[in-house]
Order: sequence, then C-alpha cells, then structure tokens
Amino acid sequence: MTIETVSLNRSHGGSQGVYKHMSRETGTDMTFSVFVPPHQGDTTLPVVWYLSGLTCTHANVTEKGEYRHACAELGLIFVAPDTSPRGDDVPGDPAGTYDFGLGAGFYVDATLEPFSRHYRMWSYVTEELPGLIAEHFPADPARQSVLGHSMGGHGALTMALRRPNHYRAASAFSPIVAPSQVPWGIKALGGYLGDYPEAWRKYDAVALIEDGARFSDFLVDYGDADQFLSEQLRPDLLERACLQARIPLTLHRQTGYDHSYYFVSTFMEDHMRWHAERLKA
Repeated sequence: MTIETVSLNRSHGGSQGVYKHMSRETGTDMTFSVFVPPHQGDTTLPVVWYLSGLTCTHANVTEKGEYRHACAELGLIFVAPDTSPRGDDVPGDPAGTYDFGLGAGFYVDATLEPFSRHYRMWSYVTEELPGLIAEHFPADPARQSVLGHSMGGHGALTMALRRPNHYRAASAFSPIVAPSQVPWGIKALGGYLGDYPEAWRKYDAVALIEDGARFSDFLVDYGDADQFLSEQLRPDLLERACLQARIPLTLHRQTGYDHSYYFVSTFMEDHMRWHAERLKA
C-alpha cells in the first residue's frame, strides 16, 4: 500500500512526518502523522498510538502535544491518525454540530446508513493503519501501546480492553469512559449504530469491564477544572468499574487543569514514560 508524504521535518534528532493514503476501510483519503525517533540501522522500535478528541485531526497533538522530546529520549514511534473520514461525499451531522459526523468518528464501525460506508474508524485504527505503519516505518508490531484524549481516550480504553494481547499499555487524558451513559456518547453511538444499546457496549469501556473484559492496568489523568467533567467524562464510573473488576487504575486528578492541550501537553511526558516502561519490559 502506498503513502504520500505531505511534510517531513527534523525534530529532536528524529523525523516528524505527515502522510496521506487512500483507505480501503473508509473509502477516503486519510491523513496521519508519525514521529520516528533517532535510531540505528535496522532497529525496530515500539509504537505509541494516540487517538484525538472531538473536532480534532492528526494536527492537534502533532502541533500542541509536546511529545517529541520524550519520544526521542525513550525511543518511541508516535502515530496520530485522524478522528474521522473526510471528503465531499462523507456525510456529517445534518444539524452541523461538532459532536457527530466529521471530526467525531468515535472510533466505531458504523452500521447505520448513511454512515456505514465511510465511518469505519475502529477497523481503520486497529487493522488497516497498523499494517501500513509496519510496512513503511521501523515499527515493532509486537510492542504497541495506545493512549488518547477525550473521545480518543474512549477509543484507547476500548481498544485495550477488546484487544489486550495487542497493546502492552493504555492510558488516557480526560476520557469519555462510559459513552452509553453520557450525552456525547448516546448521540454518537445511536447515530452510528442505531437504537440498540446492547450493540453500544463493545464501544464503552465501563460496559466492557462489566461484561468481563480485562487489561493489565490503566493510567488516567483529568483536570478538576474540566468543563466536561461531570456531564460527559465521569471518571468516577471507570474508577468504580476497575475497583470491582480488580483492574489496577492510576487515576490522577490534576488541580486547576481544564480539557485543553495545555493540560495534555503538561502531562504528556509522564504518559510517555509510563508507556516506555511497559513497552520495554
């Protein structure tokens, strides 16, 4: 499968690239970014997947995430895909809102028309793009981890719980932990999957844990000044589910921080070190 280089820049001794390809899953062009740290020869490196939140593209974390210094030091490839398919033929929210459709794929494979043709973000980020990364970059497919922010935190937790043998570590910033129980998630899951709450459960971290899914341990940070905390994020539900399931959860309530990339970038290095410990164990 071919990829097109959109841009390539030197950074911290490594390379920060942005790439584009035609996706078989979404039926559209998809753009993603990859940071490859300095390395020698044919060395293969562990991969950290980063899933972004509502309204974002690959560019938000690439430009604001401040991960490159830590990744260069720790020898981590950092991959940031887009959050949804895009294009003139891709349907969005008929009302034009920010929390459904374009920029709001919720990392699901839609089953409801007209979204089922293009909105296949689950298969894209778990199957198609990993194959592309393994083909074109010095990635070690046996050493992968996943993290995300907000909607992307939801994606990261569900990917880890459903595919525990594929990821050695999972963490999140301000994740939507129980989309079946909050307005953003109810709108998205209903819109993509229909009014079938049982079908929503495989895209809901708390529901997956309740249904028996397990992962080694999680790291979650959130800000106590996050404007979405009590209505949309509900970290208390994840804390309760992990406690009952005996899944180790490191949950950090960060005083004074909101939902923005000022928050994410502040604690990004902590998460990179958490991932590196588990990827290199």
